[in-house]
Formats: sequence, C-alpha cells, structure tokens
Amino acid sequence: MRKEICISGFGGQGIGLMGYILGKALALYKGDEAVMTQSYGPEARGGASSTNIVVSDEPVDYPFVQHPDVLVAISQEAYSKFRSKAKPEALILVDRDLVEPLDADLPLTIPATHIAEDLGRRIVANIVMLGFFTAVTGIVNRGAVEKAIETSVKPKTVQLNLTAFAKGYDYGCRNHPERKDESLEEAC
Repeated sequence: MRKEICISGFGGQGIGLMGYILGKALALYKGDEAVMTQSYGPEARGGASSTNIVVSDEPVDYPFVQHPDVLVAISQEAYSKFRSKAKPEALILVDRDLVEPLDADLPLTIPATHIAEDLGRRIVANIVMLGFFTAVTGIVNRGAVEKAIETSVKPKTVQLNLTAFAKGYDYGCRNHPERKDESLEEAC
C-alpha cells in the first residue's frame, strides 16, 4: 500500500501543521512508513503552499509526491495549481466555501472555514479539514490523529484543536457515510 497525499492551501492556513500532524499520526501512532515534504509559493503568506505525504506499509523508496491519490484543497489557488498533478481518479477534498471545483470533478466538500469560525477561531480550519480527511479516507484512524494533535500543538490550544478535529470528523461521518471504512478502529 502506497498512498500519495497533497494537502494544499495558501500560506497562513496551517497547511504545514496539518501535514505534520497527519504524518506523525501515520508514522508514530499507526505504525506506517511516512515521509513529508513542503513547498511554498513566492509569498510567505497568501501564496499557494502544499504539504505532501507519502505513506506506505513498506519503507518509502521515493519520498516525493508525483500524482496524489488524495488532494486536499483549502484555497482556490491551491486547487487550481495542484489539481492537474493529481490522478484523474484521485479523492478530492475541498473547503466548499473557498474552492469552486472543475465541472468534471465531484469532490467531497466541507465548510471547514465556516465551522472553524463557529468555534471562534478561523485558524483551526486546517484541523477541521484534518478531521474530515480522517473520517472519509480510511487512511488513518481517529485515535492516532488525536494523539498526534495532543503532542503537536501548544498545550493551551489542545482542547480547541481536538474540538475542531471532532467537528470535521463528525461532518464527514454524517455527510459522507458511503466513505466509512469498517476496518477503522473507530467507525463513524
């Protein structure tokens, strides 16, 4: 099993943190092999950025994502930039309030930024999206990601991030039950 994941957005959305937490959950708490790389646009904030993860049940021999199996897009610029690199059959996850997908695409959508705003902190939209990703992909289980969140964010923000994660996870379970993977430890 080798999966290539591209998480994309604009600088300042926490794309790197989302990838770091996911990679940590996969490698440390699930026991997979995982490699993460990052790229940024010309601007530190506002330009397209991405975090790429290769996950496998065997040692990763080539650490770069070439054609993602999963594309997460949290901004229009990122979607436009990275969609053509993803496999035609890639699972695409987008923030429905920020991304207008191509007519040919049928992405799974979540109002991640809106949910984060309802929590009082727009900055946790990345963690809402991480919860959604966890619920609908079947690549990693909920408990592994929650442990990674607890050990990756500032102690005073742990509860907020766990709440944001739970909101995204629950949204994925409620709105995309067809994606539920019975092999996960915690089913929706």
